[in-house]
Amino acid sequence: MSIKLLVADDHQLFREGLVNLLSGSNDVEIVGQAQDGNEAIQKAKELKPDVILMDIGMPGVNGIDATKELKNSLPSAKVIALSMHSDKQFINGMLEAGASGYMLKNSTYNQVIEAITTVNAGNKYLSGEVADIVIHDYLGKKKAGEDEQVILSERESEILLMFAEGFTTREISDKLFISVKTVGTHKQKILEKLNLHNTADIVKYAIKKGLITLE
Repeated sequence: MSIKLLVADDHQLFREGLVNLLSGSNDVEIVGQAQDGNEAIQKAKELKPDVILMDIGMPGVNGIDATKELKNSLPSAKVIALSMHSDKQFINGMLEAGASGYMLKNSTYNQVIEAITTVNAGNKYLSGEVADIVIHDYLGKKKAGEDEQVILSERESEILLMFAEGFTTREISDKLFISVKTVGTHKQKILEKLNLHNTADIVKYAIKKGLITLE
């Protein structure tokens, strides 16, 4: 029986190319596509896919928030992050949100099929490069000991991405249902932890780390 798959990615050319590629597999049945996090949530609830390939940096609801929502409302669905972001903050964010796998967009066709079948069977999947990042991060935390506090929290990572994507403090407050003051507090902690000074520095940091692209 084929694995029902939903593909969520805001880059239409990449998304449709991936769908066309995977449609040739006997192991996978493409049941739908989504161009942002909101549509991914809606279509997943409607189509009940077995596995969802989820981009992270999508407009509206990002992949981390969409994964959290789906794991609450559709816990049987397995989410695989398929992203160009190799930063540990986003790997950790997706895994903490409930994703069963994480792979980069430079993965091969066979690796994507392997990831889909692996998580559908109830196992975890990390592509080689991602696994190295997770292991080195873990070992680094053990070695650093007291330096562990420099790692951003899940909420701080979320707010960092939103500022980098151009959201204002008020817009972030409204979207996350927290006060403007709380957003400001998180922002100040982000700046202090990363040794940055303002929103422009956050954007530069996000670009440097590959969290956003200039498009």
